[in-house]
Amino acid sequence: MLNLNDLILFAAAVEDGGFAAAGRRLGVPKSTVSKRVAELEAGLQARLIHRTSRSFTLTDVGRDFYEHARAALIETEAAEASVRRRVAEPSGRVRITASVPTAQLYLAAQLPRLAQRHPKLQLQLDVSDRFVDLVQEGYDIALRSHFAPLPDSGLVQRVLTVETVVLVASPGYLQAQGTPDAPARLTEHDGLLSAAGAGVWTLQHRDGGQAQVAPRARMSANESVALLHAASAGLGIACLPQGFCAQALDEGRLQRVLPDWHAGRVTTTLVMPHRRGLLPGVRATVEFLADCLRQAPDGAGAEG
Repeated sequence: MLNLNDLILFAAAVEDGGFAAAGRRLGVPKSTVSKRVAELEAGLQARLIHRTSRSFTLTDVGRDFYEHARAALIETEAAEASVRRRVAEPSGRVRITASVPTAQLYLAAQLPRLAQRHPKLQLQLDVSDRFVDLVQEGYDIALRSHFAPLPDSGLVQRVLTVETVVLVASPGYLQAQGTPDAPARLTEHDGLLSAAGAGVWTLQHRDGGQAQVAPRARMSANESVALLHAASAGLGIACLPQGFCAQALDEGRLQRVLPDWHAGRVTTTLVMPHRRGLLPGVRATVEFLADCLRQAPDGAGAEG
């Protein structure tokens, strides 16, 4: 069987154009490279290199052998790297950026668990709703929630979960104002809006129908926690991701309104530069977040 070290020396000699150059790069004497390549040729019973004092060229057999040797070395390096990545303990700094709602819903309670699982990780979370350039600003991971598909940016994109945006209100509000039985009845109700100019809701029926309605603007806030508290306080009807208001629904502080209708779906995508995902710390964080969101309420449609 061939010696893998002989393949390494032979490939280096070919790539560097001679034994001396290969020896300098590998830190071994020129004579060692020359001797091992000669032994390789003897074992194969074939001349691989034509070499004189002035030339160093591959034979036809040597050219074919080099292509296979190079492929074998690449596979060997990949096998070694695969094992090293798996056994390496996640460590070092991992910089994460996320919007305010995403950080509150998914990260605030989960990142301490990740830190406890991997004590050598140094987690840095930047909570901001501004656009972040991962590469230019040195972030490893971004969690982005969006309604439309993200543009093709050359970054790795991994969809973590897709949530339904549902209509909710407090039992007290519905008792006092009545429960709407059709989208058109929402015009008679107070709406808690995500922005001052977002007064029209586009609703979709589970069977595919669509309706546009304009509730009475009672309050607007571009922050989901504020809308959640306003709805719980009985100020009106809000449109919120189901996972975001799941606890309030379970505890009875909120109720679904028009349960056969929803206000679209919001996707949460993990985005990262290609090479960052090879680092054990980043990879461990990615897999941890994927598991967390896969188990999140209304996580149907999550991709592992």
